[in-house]
Amino acid sequence: MRGRPRMVTSYQEAMSIFRTGTTRFWFVVLLVVAFAAPLRLSNDLELLFVASFAYAIGAIGLNLVTGYAGQISLGHAFFLAVGAYTAAVVSSASRGGVYGFGISEVLIWLPIAGLMAALFGLIVGPIATRLRGLYLAIVTLGLVFVGEHVLREWNSLTGGIGFGRSAPAGTLLGFNLKASGEVFGMDIPANTRLYWFTLVCLIVLAFGAKNLIRSRYGRAFAAVRDRDIAAEIMGVNLTRTKLIAFAVSSFYAGIAGALLGLRIANIEPTNYNLLLSILFIAMVLIGGGASIAGSIIGGLVIGLLPRLSEPLTDFLTPVLNALLFWRSSDNFPLDEFELRTMVYGAALIFFLLVEPRGIYGLWIRVRNYWKAFPFSY
Repeated sequence: MRGRPRMVTSYQEAMSIFRTGTTRFWFVVLLVVAFAAPLRLSNDLELLFVASFAYAIGAIGLNLVTGYAGQISLGHAFFLAVGAYTAAVVSSASRGGVYGFGISEVLIWLPIAGLMAALFGLIVGPIATRLRGLYLAIVTLGLVFVGEHVLREWNSLTGGIGFGRSAPAGTLLGFNLKASGEVFGMDIPANTRLYWFTLVCLIVLAFGAKNLIRSRYGRAFAAVRDRDIAAEIMGVNLTRTKLIAFAVSSFYAGIAGALLGLRIANIEPTNYNLLLSILFIAMVLIGGGASIAGSIIGGLVIGLLPRLSEPLTDFLTPVLNALLFWRSSDNFPLDEFELRTMVYGAALIFFLLVEPRGIYGLWIRVRNYWKAFPFSY
């Protein structure tokens, strides 16, 4: 077929996951690199990637309801808490006044965690049909405070403040994900097992979200986001569309919360607060709204920030010591939490002002520029 190279000539081609052979090639390369990375990574860096993959799953869920469906949600931490504690209850045994079922198989409790979070999403969904914009954001923000209070007081579920309860136990087809040992004759460390399992979950759920966006429900999400009144006139059921968006988003958040709990020894009710919701908002804005790839990028950036902040700490501390001369203290140490908070704020301001489409939008600009080079159009 003659014509412009790589020009989209059909609707099916426009909606395909991989439009060109180059895209498929680099995707395979990234997969190979991702699965082979644990051979070179240290144990602490593997755990950071486990958290990053779980963050990416949660960011995909938030992007579905906010970036694609246009429903502003600040209550993502609530659904992560539902997923984390559901996984802990199902997988852990009753002990010390904290109840549990003792079903350690991850293929059982992980979907249950997602479905329980989705159930709460369906409960919140009808509110979304009556509110929009800032009002919806305030209501979902209230979920975080309500959930945090319930978790603080429900000691038989959470174990209480300062104590917490054991994180979800992970057994995959008889293999303990939290212990080192042989798998099919190969000695695989515990962190590597968690890394590969979380990576597979991310790939499966990312493809699931991508296919959802390509379906008629995804097109309904975009129609509601762009102009809900026009979408309703065209025959889109607003109530059903918003319910599906909240349910699917909550399902992804529940899975992310369960996976985040899997990498630690203890989960506490104070972890699921407003800061965590803002963290996921930052992932979507930094990575790119209405983009599955952008959600993954945002999750990786935020998840790996603790390691990236180490050289920044050494650089910024003397600078701030010089600038903040009015402080009474002679020494102004910049701890990791303060630095990350500053980076989050600076990154949000930068991308909102310069590139609202996030890092993925920057990549699109660079790619289009080199495709058109030396022309500017």
